[in-house]
Amino acid sequence: MSESTDAAAAAADQTDPAGQIAAGYAFTGPALDLGALLWDGACLPDRQIRIPLSMLNRHGLVAGATGTGKTKTLQLIAEQLSANGVPVFLADIKGDVSGITAPGTPGERIDERARDVAQTWEPTGFPGEFYSLGGIGPGIPVRSTVTAFGPVLMSKVLQLNQTQEQSLGLIFHYADTKGLELIDLKDLRAVVAFLVSDQGKAELKGIGGLSTVTAGVILRALTAFETQGATEFFGEPEFDTGELLRTAADGRGVVSVLELPAVQDKPQLFSTFLMWLLADLYNDLPEVGDLDRPKLVFFFDEAHLLFSGASKAFLQSVTQTVRLIRSKGVGVFFVTQTPKDVPADVLGQLGNRVQHALRAFTPDDAKALKATVKTFPHSAYDLEELLTGLGTGEAVVTVLSENGAPTPVAATRLRAPQSLMGPIAADDLERAVRASLLWSRYAEPVDRESAYEKISAEQAAAEAQAEAAAAAAEAEKQAKAAEKEAARAAGRGAPKADPSLAEQVVGSGLFRSLARSIGTQLGREISRSVFGTARRRR
Repeated sequence: MSESTDAAAAAADQTDPAGQIAAGYAFTGPALDLGALLWDGACLPDRQIRIPLSMLNRHGLVAGATGTGKTKTLQLIAEQLSANGVPVFLADIKGDVSGITAPGTPGERIDERARDVAQTWEPTGFPGEFYSLGGIGPGIPVRSTVTAFGPVLMSKVLQLNQTQEQSLGLIFHYADTKGLELIDLKDLRAVVAFLVSDQGKAELKGIGGLSTVTAGVILRALTAFETQGATEFFGEPEFDTGELLRTAADGRGVVSVLELPAVQDKPQLFSTFLMWLLADLYNDLPEVGDLDRPKLVFFFDEAHLLFSGASKAFLQSVTQTVRLIRSKGVGVFFVTQTPKDVPADVLGQLGNRVQHALRAFTPDDAKALKATVKTFPHSAYDLEELLTGLGTGEAVVTVLSENGAPTPVAATRLRAPQSLMGPIAADDLERAVRASLLWSRYAEPVDRESAYEKISAEQAAAEAQAEAAAAAAEAEKQAKAAEKEAARAAGRGAPKADPSLAEQVVGSGLFRSLARSIGTQLGREISRSVFGTARRRR
C-alpha cells in the first residue's frame, strides 16, 4: 500500500468513529470473541469486539439488571476460555449453567444472532465437573475445615461486629497454639464454651480474655448458622482447590460448576464460601507473574452479597486477595447488578468490563446509572441513553489491550453460547457427578478426633477425678465416724471402779470449797505478775 493510500485510510478513520473503536480491539495475539460492534443503531459484523487472552488475569466485571443476559455472557466467556485450555470456575446460583457441558440446541433465534455478529455457530459441550456445598444438592461435596475457613471469613458469615471478630481471632489463636484442631462447627463451639468455663476462663487472660457476653453472642450465632444447614459445609475431607485447575484429556480447560440452587436462600453463606475458595487458591498457588493465558478464571456471581455488611478487616482481606492473586495466574470476574455494588478499591482493579442494560425506573436507579457512567472512560456514546436502551444480549464493553491500556468503549451485540442455554436434566447431572473420579475422594465425610473430642475427653477425665476424690473423702469421713462410734461404744460398755480414798476426799464438798478459796488468792497473785501491777504494802 502506498503512503498516499495509508494517509487516506488514516483520514477516513478520523471521520469514522466506529472504525476508531474497532481498531482498539484489533489484537495480534489470542483473544476471546465477544461479538460485533453496535453503532448508530446498526450491528456491524465486520467490526469485532474481543478480549486478549493474556489480559484475563487482570480481573473483570460483568454487570447489568436482572434478565439482561449476564448469565449467557458468563457462559460465552467460559466456553472460549475452556476451548483455549484455561480452566474456569462458575457459581450456578439458579441452576441454569449446568448446560455448559451439553451441546446447544439450534434454532431460528440462534441462527439470527450468529448472522448478526458473523459467528460460525456449532453446538458444543465442554468438559465439566459439578460441585455442591457440603453435599447439599447434586454435586461433589466441597467442604472446608473451620481452621482453613479462618476467623475473618467466619466472622463475616456469623455477622459479628468488630469486637466480636477480634475475640473470635483470639479463640482461633488459642486453638492453634494448643493443638486443638477446629475441623467442624462442634469443635469451635466446644472451644468457645471451654474458654468461659471455670476450668478454661484463665487461658486467655494474658492476651485479652473472652467475655461471657461475647462468647454468648458467638455461640448463639453458631446455633443460628447450624439451623441453616451449615453443619454440612465444615468437615473433612477438605476440598483441594487445586482440583479447579485441571484440563481435560483433549487439552480443553475443565469448567467447574458449583451448584447452589439448594442453598440460594442462604446468600451470605455461599458468597463467603466462594471467597474462601478464592483465598485458598491465593494461599496455595506459586507466583508466576504475567502469563500468555491465565491458569484459572474465577467468576464470582452475586458479588454484592459478599460486600454487604462487611467489616473493614474483611474488605481489606478481599482487596488484598484480588490485587495479589493476579500474579498467581488467576483472573476474577465479579458478577453483579451495578458497579456500585463493588467497593471502590476492588472496582479499581477490574480492567475488563461488560456492562449490560440498566433500568432507571426510580430516583435510586437514576443515581446508580449516573454513577455507572462515571466509571467508564471517555466515550463517543451517550452512555446514559445507551445503557437504558440496550437489548437482551447486548452490552457496553471496555477491556485492557495487549499493552495494558483501556480500549475504547464499545456497544456490542454479544455472540450466542454454543452449549445448552439452560440446565441439563437432573438424571444426567446426577450421572455425571457419580461418574467423576473425584466422587470417591470427597463424597463420604470423615469425623476424626479434633477439638471437641479432646476437650470432651479432658472434661470427662477431670469429672472422673473429682468424683473419685469426693468418694475417697466420703469414705474417710465414714471411717472416722465409725471409729468414734466404736470408741463411744467401748466407753459405755466398761464397768466403773469404786472410788479410792483420795478420790473420795477430792470429791467432797469441803475440799472443793477450800480449793476455790486457794485458787482465788493464787489467781490474784498471777494477775499482778502478768499485767505488772504492784502488791500493796501493809
